Amino acid sequence: CVQLHGGYGYMMEYPVARAYVDSRAQTIYGGTTEIMKEIIGRSMGF
Repeated sequence: CVQLHGGYGYMMEYPVARAYVDSRAQTIYGGTTEIMKEIIGRSMGF
């Protein structure tokens, strides 16, 4: 996020930083991305 948005992606008072932190937390709560891929694939019948 910092590489893409510079300082705005680092400082928490900007919405882009808050969105990044929220998206990271959702990954942790939902499981790793590899596990999520498995769950989605199974629900699609693969």
